[in-house]
Amino acid sequence: MEAMEIDRESMSQNHITEGEEEEERGKLNPIVVLLVGAPGSGKSTFCDHVMRNCPRPCARICQDTINNGKAGTKIQCLTSAGSALKDGKSVFIDRCNLDREQRADFLKLGGPQVEKHAVVLDLPAKLCISRSVKRSGHEGNLQGGKAAAVVNRMLQKKELPKLGEGFTRITFCQDEKDVQETIITYNALGPLDSLSSGCFGQKNANAKKQLGIMKFLKKVDSPGDARSEANVSQKCVRNEVSKEKDHRIEGTQNCSVPSGHACEDVKDCDKVEMTSVADGNASDNIPTLAFPSFSTADFQFNLEKASDIIVEKVEEYISKIGKARLVLVDLSHGSKILSLVRTKAAKKYVDSNKFFTVVGDITRLHSGEGLNCNVIANAANWRLKPGGGGVNAAIFSAAGPALESATMERAGSLKPGKAVVVPLPPTSPLFTREGITHVIHVLGPNMNPQRPNFLNNDYVQGCKVLREAYSSLFEGFASIVRSYGGSSKGSSGRSVENEISPTNGGQKVKREAVYESDVNKKYKGFQKDLKPSVRNYLNGKEDLDKEDGGGMTKAWGSWARALYNIAMHPDKHKNVVIEILDDVVVLNDLYPKAQRHLLVLARGEGLDRLADVRREHLSLLKTMHAVGLKWTEKFLDENKSLAFRLGYHSVPSMRQLHLHVISQDFNSQHLKNKKHWNSFNTPFFWDSVDVIQEVSDHGRVVLKNEDDILSMELRCHRCRSAHPNIPRLRSHISSCQASFPAGLLQNGRLVFIPSEDGTSK
Repeated sequence: MEAMEIDRESMSQNHITEGEEEEERGKLNPIVVLLVGAPGSGKSTFCDHVMRNCPRPCARICQDTINNGKAGTKIQCLTSAGSALKDGKSVFIDRCNLDREQRADFLKLGGPQVEKHAVVLDLPAKLCISRSVKRSGHEGNLQGGKAAAVVNRMLQKKELPKLGEGFTRITFCQDEKDVQETIITYNALGPLDSLSSGCFGQKNANAKKQLGIMKFLKKVDSPGDARSEANVSQKCVRNEVSKEKDHRIEGTQNCSVPSGHACEDVKDCDKVEMTSVADGNASDNIPTLAFPSFSTADFQFNLEKASDIIVEKVEEYISKIGKARLVLVDLSHGSKILSLVRTKAAKKYVDSNKFFTVVGDITRLHSGEGLNCNVIANAANWRLKPGGGGVNAAIFSAAGPALESATMERAGSLKPGKAVVVPLPPTSPLFTREGITHVIHVLGPNMNPQRPNFLNNDYVQGCKVLREAYSSLFEGFASIVRSYGGSSKGSSGRSVENEISPTNGGQKVKREAVYESDVNKKYKGFQKDLKPSVRNYLNGKEDLDKEDGGGMTKAWGSWARALYNIAMHPDKHKNVVIEILDDVVVLNDLYPKAQRHLLVLARGEGLDRLADVRREHLSLLKTMHAVGLKWTEKFLDENKSLAFRLGYHSVPSMRQLHLHVISQDFNSQHLKNKKHWNSFNTPFFWDSVDVIQEVSDHGRVVLKNEDDILSMELRCHRCRSAHPNIPRLRSHISSCQASFPAGLLQNGRLVFIPSEDGTSK
């Protein structure tokens, strides 16, 4: 009996102990601690120290690893943090959290009974940048040269937290000593302990934002052989600072966004995919389709069902379009459809490099939002006519009459679920201003009894039609992507003549329309299977041998025919043409590479490029040269210090033979990369007098292999000194007083007014 009593007493004591433990667990007050700081400020290191030593149960929520060790979304961070709080754990939010909007959702976690702390790692920008550039193996892959521009941009926009946002405690750390003291404070925080409320450590609440890296980046120590990374960093910053606009682009997966854009959380994520600047590369310069949600406005289609179908079809087609991108656009900041699609796409881990959402006007995505889209979709009516409201009216209005005419050439009407691809004429403002080369008209299902083809709420049929509509749209876009040969050159309308390769990798790419863009590589995908003679012919280097079928001609994409259209129909292009003659048309290069830069277009059929010229065209070549000289005389009357060259590119990217008349100052904001320069200052550029002589002597121009010329080192066209990059070259040529090379001064290759000693100025 006594033993039984002892056991009961023991059991009773054990029961009390367990109850007390449960009660004590109920008394735990988990906290939410938001780390606030730029990449390289030490947020992850701070969390590691606290996780190892803090006596209370804690969880680190890091967006760079939230998705099974990979980058995830803000929504995933919020979900994981909420679960940890329910388990009685304090959570440390390891994100940048540099603006109030990004912090707001985390301050709602756990309700008002959960304390919210902020630890602000406000360390010097130079230190953050140096750390970011040097580190390797970073969870978010933000390291090396590309990191500097990201850190700089974030620091320019940071908003320090305030108690009024909902924080009970804010600790500011301005140096390593402050950081260590704060780590000790949280390491000593027992399960039932609490910290004082208020702001601690802020030395000057009204301090100005830290300067970016412009003034000291050159002093950043680079490890080992990292000097090239520092150079890349400087380039990144120059481009980043030039595009400080918030593009309001909201990513479905925050941590991997298209270069040059600020997605929903990009300014708050340590993993930002930015391509370092290198001549000829631009990660943002890829085919992009912007489309609205079909049938959800005037046609009153259910938003939940529509969002399911959008995500379903995006998933289906995203692997079929290569590196191209899909962008869902809505004009409203409170758009329900964008919110639904973002959430559902995030749950399915749709690649946000290839699909994301944007708030903005679909007709002004480049000029208004800085987003380069070469194809847009229109929520059309069945008649394919302007009118009504919403997207249809906006697109027809922005595109002008050219779109309606081009549409009528393609189709007179449209059935629900179908789409029609319409190449946009280069006279359209959408082409010249926004770089849009195609509009895809789409007609979705109608659930509005006041509109045609009413389905009487038959969502079985309605969903079928809507799926067909998106399939038709994405198939149409895929066909356009294929016409680019699967390359990532992007819009046809974005570059001018000899804009052979965009400059700003990871940066905003200007849609500089109407003239020549990247060297046409349309058939590169299958050229390796062709005979050498056919391959060379397609590259504009020689004629086909007779046994190879001499009737074949080079294929030009629709975008590459802009100059041809102007030459053949100059009356329709009076807004760009400055002179019309029987044999030639003259126009300014819309984005010149020098103070004066003209194009003289041949008006004859069958003259696509220099390789097509034969002896019978001598008279035309001389006419083009004479017209070019006439314009140089006019320009020299206005500015006697100029000098000019007249010539042709050996392998043009746009159809129709055209002569460049270009001043030799090369003082232009549009001269951006190595290929721009080398296309005018290497053997790639054939002087007009040499072309005339060559055709006169041999009946044609014998073109050599020009593949490597455009990648040659940069050399001054006067003194021939070498320079590492375009900014250094431009700085040099602005002050170079050397005489032009003797070769240019012979045979009339250079047109100028001689100085008193007979030399060029």
